[in-house]
This record gives sequence, structure tokens and C-alpha cells, in this order.
Amino acid sequence: MSKDYQIAVYYFPNYHPDARNAIVHGPGWTEWEVVNRATPRFPDHYQPRVPTWGYTDESDPLVMEQKINAAADHGIDAFIYDWYWYDDGPFIERGLEQGFMKAPNADRLKFAIMWANHDWKDIHPAKLDECRGGRYRTLYPGKVTPETFEQIVKHTIEVYFKHPSYWKIDGAPYYSIYDQAKFIECFGSLDAAREALAYFRAETKAAGFADLHLNQVLWNSGVLPGEAESRGSNELLKILGYDSFTSYVWVHHVPLKPFPCMDYMEAFRIYMDYWQKAEGEIDLPYYPNASVGWDSSPRTVQSEAFLNAGYPFTASLIHNEPEQFKAALQAIKAKMDAGNGPKILTMNSWNEWTEGSYLEPDERYGMGYLEAIRAVFG
Repeated sequence: MSKDYQIAVYYFPNYHPDARNAIVHGPGWTEWEVVNRATPRFPDHYQPRVPTWGYTDESDPLVMEQKINAAADHGIDAFIYDWYWYDDGPFIERGLEQGFMKAPNADRLKFAIMWANHDWKDIHPAKLDECRGGRYRTLYPGKVTPETFEQIVKHTIEVYFKHPSYWKIDGAPYYSIYDQAKFIECFGSLDAAREALAYFRAETKAAGFADLHLNQVLWNSGVLPGEAESRGSNELLKILGYDSFTSYVWVHHVPLKPFPCMDYMEAFRIYMDYWQKAEGEIDLPYYPNASVGWDSSPRTVQSEAFLNAGYPFTASLIHNEPEQFKAALQAIKAKMDAGNGPKILTMNSWNEWTEGSYLEPDERYGMGYLEAIRAVFG
């Protein structure tokens, strides 16, 4: 891309009917059901959040056409899709494969994959007693077999990388992995995990691409199988062969205190401290993150007490109006301009409605967050 900055926004595709969701929640269920049942949980709490465009089906190419136009018109370059595949196959993939990839204007925006390889828990919505005891039911385990990973690699290269709108960095398709510890667990050892990523890179090159750009969403290093303590992130990323690292959302690095709400700009200051520290400790390019907000309360049972019991019973970020978001973007841009790294910024997110971090227009702020991006980055 010729522009100075590349803005890549995470996209959570749980807003279309899916066969797995139908088994758990009933036919036709989407996460819009959680959005429109949310209620205020503390004084001045902004809920429910109402989308300007309505409760649309993102697997409809014409619905996605509207989203693509709005994103491209406001300076966004790519959607990074939260992408799920388990041992028994894919999940909520139709938002990408039927919606985005078949949209008549798919050439206006790039897309990429972030393999969201975490356990899928039964939290739509979550019960307080299960949260307190860490007893959420796992619907789909994030740990997959090496054979499943080979299927993932083949599907990714053939279906996604070869699509003309796939996002590339210096000719290399960008591919991000969400949970580093879970990925290593799939293979049983660090060496085996390294070999798996080397296989992915070799297969990508064999398909005719310059290379594979491997990106790690760094938030959960964990303890390796057979070891007593966690290795440093720098060592792990280098051994595994990553090309860059980034963040998914500020609250991965920000303690959510006090409860039930925390000031948005205070969270931003803590995140900026993390950014400075991470760049000093890890010898890879870091792609900074801008988060619109945080409010996971819609994913809790609304009739129960709202207590500080852990995700999704967590504090919300408040005072995150478009002007505050714009101020954060200006500070992020200034820091990017002062450094020597690539000017790539990830954002959380296009549509994390049930986590209170979305750019899509709502009835309160309209296109305000998107206009902030355009004002700062052009």
C-alpha cells in the first residue's frame, strides 16, 4: 500500500447464523441476541447499545458491502478476522467466506486471518457462579491435533491467501495467532511447535508467495509443557520464528481497577507504558493497538448481581467518547512517527459489541469513531 499508515481492524464474525450456535442457542441465534438484551449494570451505564444499521446478517454480501465502504471511506485498510477451526472443523466462518469474500466491493479492503485458537466457552451469557469457580463449560477446545493444523494450513493458503484481497506485508500474507501457550500445547513441545510454523512457512512459499508474515498476539505466554516456569517472550517468539507481534485489546495489559468502571484515558496511559516496555524487551517489530473501549457486561446473565468476579464480570471503561478516542489516536500516531518501525496499527475492533469496543455506528455516536480515524490518519 502506498499510504504512510496501515490500519488493520479486528473483526468478530458472530453476527450471522451458524450451525454450532443453533445447537447451543437455537435456530437463527446470533450474538445480536446478547447485544439487544443488555441492561445498565451501574449508574450512568450505557446499555443497551443499538446499531445504526440494525441487527444485520454479516454473511449477506450486500450487508458486508456497506461495512466495507464505511471502513474504506474512513481510512481503514484491512479487517483482521477472528477465525475459528477446531478438530471437527470450522466455526462462524461464513461471515468471511460468504459475506466479505463475495461482497461486490471486496477489492476496496484487505482482509487477514487471526487464528483465535482459544477454548470457546459457554458465556453467551455467563453465569456468576460459574465465573467465580472458573467452571465455564468448554464447548470447543482450542487445542487441536497436528493433523488438524495441516488442514488449517491447506485451507488458509488455498481459500484465503490466494484471494486477491488478502492482506500482505512486503508480499508475505499476514497471519496472526491469538494464544501462544495454546498453540504450543497442540504440539506438545516448543520444538514441535517451531517445526509446525516452519512447515506453514514452507507451504506458503511453495504456493508462490514471497514468504509468510507470522504475527503473535502477545498476551499469554504461559508455561511450556515439561517446564516449571515461563520463558521470556522474546526468546519464545524468536525460537518459533515470528516476524512481528501485536495486541488484541488494551485490557490484556491493563488491570481493570476500580470496579465497576475505569476511566478510558487512564487505561490508555497504562497501555502506552506497556508499549514502551514491550518494545524494549522484544527484538521484533511491534504493531501498536488502539482500543475503542471495553464493556463485557452484555455477556453476563442480566438478572444476576454484577460483581467483580472475573471475565466477563469485569469493570468497564467509561468516558471513551469519540473525542477521547481521537486523542488516543493522535498520541499513538505521534509515537509511531517518532520511531523507526513500520507504521502498522491494529484496532479493537470493528464489531465487538458485547465487549463494548466497536467502530460500527450506533445510535449514540453515529460515525464518530470512524470519523476520528479519518481525522487523524487521513
